[in-house]
Amino acid sequence: MFAKRLLHKAVHHHSNHKLQNSSLQLSELDPRIVIHYGIPSTASVLAFDPIQRLLAIGTLDGRLKVIGGDNIEGLLISSKQLPYKYLEFLQNQGHLVGVLNDNDIQVWNLENRSLICSLQWESNITAFSVISGSHFIYVGDEHGLFSVIKFDVEEGQLLKSTNNLSAQFLREAAGFPESSDQPIVGILSQPYSSGNRLLIAFQDGLLILWDVSEAKIVFLGGGKDLQLKDEGGNSTETNTDLPDDVLEQNLGDKEISALCWASSDGSILAVGYLDGDILFWNCSTSAPSKGQQTSSSKNVVKLQLSNAERRIPVIVLQWSNNHKSHNDCIGQLFVYGGDEIGSEEVLTVLTLEWSSGMGTLSCIGRADLILNGTFSDLILLPSPGARGLNSKDDLFVLTNPGQLHFYDNDSLSALMSQQNRTSSVSSQEFPMLVPMADPSLTVAKLIKLPTQPNSSKALAEVAPALRTCSTPGSASSANWPLTGGVPSHLSIVKEGGIERVYIVGYSNGSVLLCDATHPILSYICYIDGEVHGVKVVGSNAPVTKLDFCSVSLLLAVGNECGLVRIYDLKDGSNGKKFQLVTESKSEVHDSPQGKGPHCSAVFSLVGSPVQALSFANSGTKLAIGFLSGHVAVCDTKSLSVLFLIDGVPSSTSPITSLVWKQEACLQNALNSPKQPETPSGNSLEEILFILSRDGKMNVVEGDTGKMVSSRPLHVKESTAISMYVIDDSISTFETSNDKQQEESLKNTAGAHAEEPVKESSSTVVNSSEAEVSSSETTHSGEVLLDPLVLLCCENSLRLLSAKALIQGIEKPIRKVKHSKSICWTTILKKDDKFCGLLSLLQTGTFEIRSLPDLELITESSLLSILRWNYKVNMDKTMCSDDNGQIVLANGSELAFISLLAGENEFRSLDHLPCLHDEVLAAAADAAFTFSTSNQKKKQTTVPAILGGIVKGLKGGKASQVDLTKIPTSNFGHLENIFFKPSLPDSLPTVAVVADEKVVELDIDDIHIDEPVTMPSTSSPDVKNKQKDKLRSDRDKLFQGGTNNDDVTPRVRTAEEIIAAYRKTGDAASVAAQTRNKLMERQEKLERISQRTAELQNGAENFASLANELVKTMERRKWWQI
Repeated sequence: MFAKRLLHKAVHHHSNHKLQNSSLQLSELDPRIVIHYGIPSTASVLAFDPIQRLLAIGTLDGRLKVIGGDNIEGLLISSKQLPYKYLEFLQNQGHLVGVLNDNDIQVWNLENRSLICSLQWESNITAFSVISGSHFIYVGDEHGLFSVIKFDVEEGQLLKSTNNLSAQFLREAAGFPESSDQPIVGILSQPYSSGNRLLIAFQDGLLILWDVSEAKIVFLGGGKDLQLKDEGGNSTETNTDLPDDVLEQNLGDKEISALCWASSDGSILAVGYLDGDILFWNCSTSAPSKGQQTSSSKNVVKLQLSNAERRIPVIVLQWSNNHKSHNDCIGQLFVYGGDEIGSEEVLTVLTLEWSSGMGTLSCIGRADLILNGTFSDLILLPSPGARGLNSKDDLFVLTNPGQLHFYDNDSLSALMSQQNRTSSVSSQEFPMLVPMADPSLTVAKLIKLPTQPNSSKALAEVAPALRTCSTPGSASSANWPLTGGVPSHLSIVKEGGIERVYIVGYSNGSVLLCDATHPILSYICYIDGEVHGVKVVGSNAPVTKLDFCSVSLLLAVGNECGLVRIYDLKDGSNGKKFQLVTESKSEVHDSPQGKGPHCSAVFSLVGSPVQALSFANSGTKLAIGFLSGHVAVCDTKSLSVLFLIDGVPSSTSPITSLVWKQEACLQNALNSPKQPETPSGNSLEEILFILSRDGKMNVVEGDTGKMVSSRPLHVKESTAISMYVIDDSISTFETSNDKQQEESLKNTAGAHAEEPVKESSSTVVNSSEAEVSSSETTHSGEVLLDPLVLLCCENSLRLLSAKALIQGIEKPIRKVKHSKSICWTTILKKDDKFCGLLSLLQTGTFEIRSLPDLELITESSLLSILRWNYKVNMDKTMCSDDNGQIVLANGSELAFISLLAGENEFRSLDHLPCLHDEVLAAAADAAFTFSTSNQKKKQTTVPAILGGIVKGLKGGKASQVDLTKIPTSNFGHLENIFFKPSLPDSLPTVAVVADEKVVELDIDDIHIDEPVTMPSTSSPDVKNKQKDKLRSDRDKLFQGGTNNDDVTPRVRTAEEIIAAYRKTGDAASVAAQTRNKLMERQEKLERISQRTAELQNGAENFASLANELVKTMERRKWWQI
């Protein structure tokens, strides 16, 4: 009957369409990642902030993942899609420093999640180290040049030092001038030295412990023939004594591959080599003479993990002190590499003990930890609040692809206590809020609840009663060491409702509901696959489809066995009835009381996987589509089956989409009487649009299953992906002229139903069919809405009139053909109106088109937004909420993307969790300042520190500085040495050099800029007095500290003078040139004298400081300082 009412006017409306212009503009689109969970599969390097308790992970594709506590995670994406080779925190300062493969040094602000600055290094960076607790960074490059970088927080810039240490200078000072082009492969700041002492390792094996303040070598190792004691680390016995044999080892060919301190005070250094050897160096010995290295066998010990000739290079070395020991001579060494080539990939843990001075070394325990995946990186966690190298008990191991394993002290102790050397202990996996594997995620759905207050608060009110203790994954957040970050204040407001729900289904039949209102997801409830208290065969099969009704708070779960479970979230499990409904009968069972949502019914109608689920607008009916092509409609109130039919007559193609539409929408367009409504405002009569995978569309009545359309529409050339019914995008005008109606019917009757349509190109819309006739109005002038049907196929998009579809007319209003296959689509809404269509192609490209004209607005890709490549079946777990929020899953990653720029629910920093806790940072700094101030009171003389710095700048011979007297937070001496220009007399004799080449200058090579003339305010007498006083102070300060022989001008040879002043021409021209030279020289000398006077006038502060220094040290000679 309904079809007859539509038949008379359907054709007329089909011929009078006038599409509106697009309401979606390019300026309104801004794809952005707002939520990201999980470890990227390309993770490669780790960094840890021990105070903020944050973990940073660098990837091979230019992404940085920052993980804190309470599900706080952030993703930073570099504009360069390159691997990060170094990653360090500026500890407790809210900044993260990374170095890309193209040697671009980047500084990220964790508070606003943005890139502050970057510095492109000229050469290849081969060593990188951040001084703990400071803004200083040590950099070594492929040419052996050591440099210092300072991050200026106020200016937001990276400042490069003007003074550097060249390989030539260091190697000449060490007595090995040959091979000066060796790259620096490691830089370590000695513990508790405030960056004052640093260990520089060259690739050829040379080790130099350099004192920055005194500008001298404190320890020298490697580089020449050396006698070594050999310790076999492959022994499984404990308390093994060292062998008595002494091996001759040529270190000239041993290249360094890894190094770390093996003691808390930095007295022992562990070095790994490319040949698989590990050497322990005693750095506490006195500095050797020039050209010699530490050669005592008591100071160097060799350790081998395998006796094989060919071994894996030692890639990673990390040391953990044994906090249970009363001395610093026992600990654990974590080694990756050094074993026989072809052996099983393991992480070796050695427990070592040595006597004082490293006279004996014993390996008292060894365990090989079997890794789950390919090794990427490891990091040891210091105790909370530690700034230095303290006892480290916990371990993070990163393996490919994107697996983060945590081993606490108990698990490591259990590993070392096992008898079998190669063991595997259970690690704590990364506790993902939404587990992606074990069980695997199979389907997902994102639902935006209605904006009415009652709708958003209804689920929030029942959510506390739904929460359960269990979760779908095996990982637990208990004892997880990461606690950093601060949640958004909006996410912890209890009065707010639930506006968005994210639902996921798993391969074991379980379902997880999450509150996605805020950027930090939170659990609502977890539903197990098994029905509580009732045995239902097939209930734990993988979930294939999900749907949720926000009106009735009903959740429908379909699986591969054809079962559909109905959960009532409004009523908890309070001992209510459970109903098992089949096609022929209905069984009622008692449902025992339990936690979580109540399963009210299970529909088992067809033994075929569920492919589509759709609640009617009122929530009283549920449509189910099966892989076999059947469609069933169930009454959710009476828990009965209304009908079970073939979705498309005589077709067994799987059902792809089911869409409910109120009959009143079509009746209004035909100016027909309105149908009675329910108290909630929903029409009693609803129709169901059905789409099968083979491109057939059918329309049936929602109560009886009778066909409304005259015949199904069939799109033969492509596979159907999805279908949408749009009822507010096209305005049509209707006339009461019967003659025009009859002519329209007559013209349409003569047209064949399968008349071909002119197709557009792959990106151009066929606009010739958009406007057919002029607009018409009814006698009342009423503007009517004509519903549209958008059919998305694998290779095309079609826009059809709903009335024409009911009539059986296949001619589309719009048609767009694609050269690449579509795999997933979604509708975009703006202000609750349809405005656009997003299509994902199998190439990983996104297309966004406007509605209803299907004009292409922009393109993007998974690679450009997420750095992902499209994978097969990725579309199964994709979902959206129609408001520009898209959720994608890939491997162990879960990402929420916001497309619309005006949709600011997730975009504002006020909504996002903060990755840096300023309160914690201030408290830690205050506590550290208080502890260091108390420590200062117990120290002796502060001038001893200043004296050491001054002596280092003067190049004088000084005794070893007591490092315990230097506060670990005082890095002012580094600022003075590397970043402040020094006077000529204050340059060290053997210390920091500015350039590798030494250039001699004479007075003729000096070019002086003309100074700006300023009126003098002082008299000549005052200037002379100041000059005399400065000269007197200088003589007192440096009395006995200079050598007259050193400052005597060098006598130039006759050949040098002839080469410099020989000119061509006659004697007159030569005399004229000489006279001009003398005049120029006189002018330069005058300008130099004038500039010197100006510098002297501006040095009052320096003179005052020198005066105070003279008073303090007037009775001491320079060698007594």
